[in-house]
Amino acid sequence: MAHKLVIVESPAKARTIGGYLGQGYVVESSIGHIRDLPNNAADTPAKIKDKPWGRLAVDVENGFEPYYVVPRDKKSHIAKLKSLLKDADELFLATDEDREGEAIAWHLLDELKPKNIPVKRMVFHEITKAAILAAADNPRELDMDLVEAQEARRILDRLYGYEVSPVLWKKVMSGLSAGRVQSVATRLVVDKERDRMKFRMASYWDLEGTFDAGSKHEQRMFPAKLHSVDGSRVARGSDFGQDGLLKDSADGKVVHLDRARAEALAAALEDATYDVRSVESKPYRRSPYAPFRTTTLQQEASRKLGFSASSTMSVAQRLYENGFITYMRTDSTTLSDSAVGAARSQVRELYGAEYLPDSPRTYASKVKNAQEAHEAIRPAGESFRTPAQTGLTGDQFRLYELIWMRTVASQMKDAVGQSVTIRLGGGAATGEDVVFSASGRVITFHGFLKAYVEGTDEDAQKDDAETRLPALVEGDAVTAASVSASGHETKPPARYTEATLIKELEEREIGRPSTYASIIGTILNRGYVYKKGTALVPAWLAFSVIRLLEEHFTRQVSYEFTAEMEDVLDEIAAGRKDRNTELGEFYYGSERLKGLHALVTELGDIDARELATFPIGDPEAGINLRVGRYGPYLEGPDDEGNPIGKRANVPDDLPPDELTMAKAKELFENPAGEEIELGVHPESGLEVVAKNGRFGPYVTEILPEDAPKNAKPRTGSLFKSMSLDTVSLEDAVKLLSLPRVVGVGEDGEEITAQNGRYGPYLKKGTDSRSLTSEDQLLTITLDEALRIYAQPKQRGRAAAAPPLKELGNDPVSGQPVVVKAGRFGEYVTDGEYNATLRKDDSVEEITIERAAELLAERRAKGPAKKTAKKGAKKAPAKKSAAKKTATKKSAAKKTAAKKTAVKKS
Repeated sequence: MAHKLVIVESPAKARTIGGYLGQGYVVESSIGHIRDLPNNAADTPAKIKDKPWGRLAVDVENGFEPYYVVPRDKKSHIAKLKSLLKDADELFLATDEDREGEAIAWHLLDELKPKNIPVKRMVFHEITKAAILAAADNPRELDMDLVEAQEARRILDRLYGYEVSPVLWKKVMSGLSAGRVQSVATRLVVDKERDRMKFRMASYWDLEGTFDAGSKHEQRMFPAKLHSVDGSRVARGSDFGQDGLLKDSADGKVVHLDRARAEALAAALEDATYDVRSVESKPYRRSPYAPFRTTTLQQEASRKLGFSASSTMSVAQRLYENGFITYMRTDSTTLSDSAVGAARSQVRELYGAEYLPDSPRTYASKVKNAQEAHEAIRPAGESFRTPAQTGLTGDQFRLYELIWMRTVASQMKDAVGQSVTIRLGGGAATGEDVVFSASGRVITFHGFLKAYVEGTDEDAQKDDAETRLPALVEGDAVTAASVSASGHETKPPARYTEATLIKELEEREIGRPSTYASIIGTILNRGYVYKKGTALVPAWLAFSVIRLLEEHFTRQVSYEFTAEMEDVLDEIAAGRKDRNTELGEFYYGSERLKGLHALVTELGDIDARELATFPIGDPEAGINLRVGRYGPYLEGPDDEGNPIGKRANVPDDLPPDELTMAKAKELFENPAGEEIELGVHPESGLEVVAKNGRFGPYVTEILPEDAPKNAKPRTGSLFKSMSLDTVSLEDAVKLLSLPRVVGVGEDGEEITAQNGRYGPYLKKGTDSRSLTSEDQLLTITLDEALRIYAQPKQRGRAAAAPPLKELGNDPVSGQPVVVKAGRFGEYVTDGEYNATLRKDDSVEEITIERAAELLAERRAKGPAKKTAKKGAKKAPAKKSAAKKTATKKSAAKKTAAKKTAVKKS
């Protein structure tokens, strides 16, 4: 029977869309990309292997023609699509609406080669029945300009990666990779660490006071900080440079207080009287945040939910495919009229008409060349489901809730209030005139902040933070309840987190929003960058790689050039620039600049040893860090004057800015491999030694010479509170006893205490719980462990919140009952069952009897039902005896396709 064949990208999307289109349509997925440039020599077609450019699979000599191949695991699926196409009377290419989706649609068309049937491009930004039916009724032609831009990007990345990576293999380390955008992202992280290494701490002091406005004020007590002394402003952290020295101020009137002067001034102000010198009041107004686009969603999910960029995109993909949100790869902040109406309707229903502005809000995108035809990321449909109405759970619920709150808040009124600054003046006994400053903010109407408050990076003040001050007027007298000296130290520049790196890439216009998650994933997986908490720390290997790129590929790794290439790709997508001209300039250069090809063929001499050597501290000391094949290590002179007489491994998790001269000397004193004899183990009879290893100091047993070859000595990492200088045999015996069996749980499973990469923890089967200190590994009892397992498991690494109230033991279970604060309100728990407090219950008045009653009701309902996880069975790979084939685009075909394509206006 004839049918309309619709091809989308993912099976999940195919199932959802198939249900909406109904009979007469067959919806199948391409399962992502159906072909690409070959990834290795085995996939490279035989007819181009002997070509000078065969390794690239791009004919750089003739119009940069790419040679695509269908991966072996996709050939059977292509055969299936061709079979479905035979009985089709129409073909709808319904891949995503971005450039990559347009390119996948073109690849499908070029590979399937439909004959005598109409081919239509079907696009939509949300998977709802109305949107899918509308897309099917209003198809368009394939946009070849978008295809050209995506193909240009793919060729650029191939040329950069395949030409520059071999240079890294030869001069830094085998197996490394370079990428047009990933290398620049790595450089950003390295540059930040360089700034931290240059940083010199400065200390500064000021005075902090608590002042009393008098009994006539309801808000009597308020804090204030010293602002100026004799008319000169007191130095604060921003007044110091990275060298630790005071920067020149605009007016030259900055006073740097040290400890002695600050304490002397505080003593001289003990009997001082103060009056209000000025009161400055300003209206405070904050407008709502724009709806989410890809990068702002990634940043907020990182700040508020602890998601990595890749996790955010993965969860968002599932929400999109199942019809909960609009397309999640977008740089637009535009909302459709129906979405604005849906958001305003929910504002009126949930918050009241007083929170709804008179007219809808519109947002202009701050992203250069944003595709305004796309929408922002929002809940799908013409009316929004609240999070509770979706039936979602886990990460999908949390991300949907974030998107829903942000979208609704974007159509609410501004938050308004008052900001006040009060200056208090007084005279010290030693004659100085001092001024203290107090700042406050009161929000009189919360507006959109009632629904959503954006997260902040570092220690910035949140938009809904309030500080109340007494209603003072100029000339009022106040008294000081206390005045004390307070010392501070400047902090080095904060390292990037995933959220702040994405923000930096976007502000510099490097890469595209849809690529940021994969860029960060790549630099982490390649070992150029690792995480310390949420901070991104560069490995020493990254320093070597970036040094080579900066010295020999200066233009290609510059921030400005990489941003300019995005403009070029946008111009190609708009049909204003020619793909081949731009690729030719990038690869072969121009009269002004050398191209990539000339750079890799005329590299000249590169001193690999110099690239991998970094002086530590004073260069005259002769201590250098070297990036070696097996990791970073130190070289330095020995006592006899040999310039490289000493070596010591550097722990992999030691950040570069922490490798100081003092730390280097410490590593030399306890180099890896050098053993400190501690004695004989009282139980095993084996000699115990302490060593400094690649991953830090540890203790281990020395096996006898006749031990079996597969025998492994017991080892144990030193606790953070221990050092090689002080560790004893008694300490070592305790460390070697880990992991320690704590006991057996009620379900019969063994509970062990272990030390892991992220700290101490308990393990029972597959259930792990964090401990607060390493000492607990040796001291925790079975009862204490069972109490930990009785508590609900915490998400992420956050410590469990303390109970609001302890009530006593439950008469049925015998377990202690506590009141806790949960996501949906307060509840009582005995560790096994949770029961939400009723409307008439309060934390202050609830008793053990009432709690037992609630728990008995909950217990009677039985345990909560657990939904089984759906796991897709992996089909066995089918071997294909067919020869590897390649598809070469002919210039004529492309020209013909361009003529039939409809360019976007």
